[in-house]
Amino acid sequence: MVETLVPQKSARSRFKRWLLEGLVREAEGPHAHARARHATHPWWKVMCLTGVDYFSTLGYQPGIAFLAAGALSPIATLVLVLLTLLGALPIYSRVAAESPHGEGSISMLERLFARWKGKLFVLVLLGFVATDFIITITLSAADATAHILENPFMPEFLEHRILLTLALIAFLGAIFMKGFREAIGLAVLLVGVYLIVNLVVVARGIYEIAAHPEVLPRWREALVTDPRTGGSTLLMIGWALILFPKLALGLSGFETGVAVMPLVKGDPQDTEEHPVGRIRNTRKLLRTAALIMSVMLIASSLTTTLLIPAEEFQEGGKANGRALAYLAHLYFGDFFGTTYDISTITILWFAGASAMAGLLNIVPRYLPRYGMAPNWARATRPLVLVYTAVAFAVTIIFEADVDAQGGAYATGVLVLMTSAAIAVFVSARRRRESRATLAFAIITLIFIYTTVVNIIERPEGIKIASFLIVSIIFTSFLSRALRTTELRIEKVELDDLARQFIEEVGRGRNDIRIVANRRDRGDVQEYEFKEREKRADNHIPTRDPILFFEVTPGDASEFSGVLRVRGVKVNGFRVLRTESPAVPNAIAAFLLFLRDTTGKVPHVYFGWSEGNPLAYLFKYVVFGEGDTAPVTHEVLRQAEPDPERRPVVHVGG
Repeated sequence: MVETLVPQKSARSRFKRWLLEGLVREAEGPHAHARARHATHPWWKVMCLTGVDYFSTLGYQPGIAFLAAGALSPIATLVLVLLTLLGALPIYSRVAAESPHGEGSISMLERLFARWKGKLFVLVLLGFVATDFIITITLSAADATAHILENPFMPEFLEHRILLTLALIAFLGAIFMKGFREAIGLAVLLVGVYLIVNLVVVARGIYEIAAHPEVLPRWREALVTDPRTGGSTLLMIGWALILFPKLALGLSGFETGVAVMPLVKGDPQDTEEHPVGRIRNTRKLLRTAALIMSVMLIASSLTTTLLIPAEEFQEGGKANGRALAYLAHLYFGDFFGTTYDISTITILWFAGASAMAGLLNIVPRYLPRYGMAPNWARATRPLVLVYTAVAFAVTIIFEADVDAQGGAYATGVLVLMTSAAIAVFVSARRRRESRATLAFAIITLIFIYTTVVNIIERPEGIKIASFLIVSIIFTSFLSRALRTTELRIEKVELDDLARQFIEEVGRGRNDIRIVANRRDRGDVQEYEFKEREKRADNHIPTRDPILFFEVTPGDASEFSGVLRVRGVKVNGFRVLRTESPAVPNAIAAFLLFLRDTTGKVPHVYFGWSEGNPLAYLFKYVVFGEGDTAPVTHEVLRQAEPDPERRPVVHVGG
């Protein structure tokens, strides 16, 4: 029996080590150890990882543009491209400079709000991040499934939309379980092939327009006879401005581009405080991706609008959802057309890789730091399993329907871009950059308009996003409540006088006595009274010196950090003072530090607290203080299971 159990235990241990490989503790802030978490890569390779989402929109964007704007779609697409180059690109170039560790615009906005307000605001934005990235995974996989099922060579027995979509998501998760390097390598291959076949199709389309110039007068006639414009150029531009929010899916990819910045290789002399090379290369990534996509969007919209009959774009038409694929089959035959289909299917499926990469970088930088996620959330593989499970649930709930998820996707994209625009506008204003402030104010208003129009026309998006936001807030605060009695102190730092006090009381054979004191006046009379009271109530020998330990409640919304202790002499009384988000946890951490430093088990003395226990519990969770003595004992019990080595808690007086 023993012989069979030992290998099983070893196997479980090996599996746990593999699952938690790469687990790090970020004691010093949201971007500590950022370089150590994942290997870095040249910017153009990371562009391919983020670009699988951005570039894959070529598979459906021309069709969406025509259905939304008709003959005006090239003009509406031009508006979208101008917003990309003159709006989104400057915004995220600035975000890359001000938030170079993968937190994105969220970290910029976090600084605008203090304490719990800031944490709640970040949780709401993370809800939209989840909406954007999770729906990217599920929608792209569902769209890839739709292309597979539309292929005439697809066997009928495999036509199970939900199961096929789940299989694609599972395969994507497996790639990320293996590691980031494999995901990036595959992304480079897929993006390279996809851009080449699209360039071939678009170039052939431009050639056909040049060879058949009669299509241009036909398009011009369609514009002139459009009842919305009446042939007016100003009305054409006006309607393009009104209609372009429906094309907003073509803006995806920027938030992911800054979210995966830790993967971008910088200069050898880069530091985490000043990663100049990483910032420069990330800007190259954003600029190159935006330029490539802008050219392809305009060219694809123009060629498909001029060369494809309008009825083929409608539901049931051969170009519905696959306009460029239609041209590929039309002008190159079924062999090249099938090659184009395969390339489109694979990149649509793998578009979820950019979203997964973004989630793996951005979410662990906030929730574990807030104490709103377990420590294992700092490792990659457990997160991949969680995100894959959520994607499974979303796919099943929406039955792998692309249209049902489109509103949520656009809402997530636009809200994140609007929040980034606001963050950059506030940053420019605080730095008194008048021209930049005016420019970013205009861009922000445009994004607000685009977001509001999208929400009004597709309210299902905000409903789905709201559900995810509520779920994140609920689970985050539940996790925070369950983790409140963890030690929550990364390390203890002493000033010279505090170190001297500890060395003095640690000498000899006497016990170390700590009086936890809530300072009132801080004068001699207070300390004389407290010492006399504690010695009498707890029978403390006069030969044992006493240290007073005073903790001032800090920002209770913070979860953990460094405990910095300073020593103060008050007419001969030794007083240690510090500040911490949670008073009981700070006392427990300091007691364990004393034990490890001096080799003696310290005693700590508290007075009784009077009041409602539930009120004290709420006060502790929200404000970091309450009925300190029992909570300190519980923190010590969890941190040190051996009662013989556990600091002793006394309550009385």
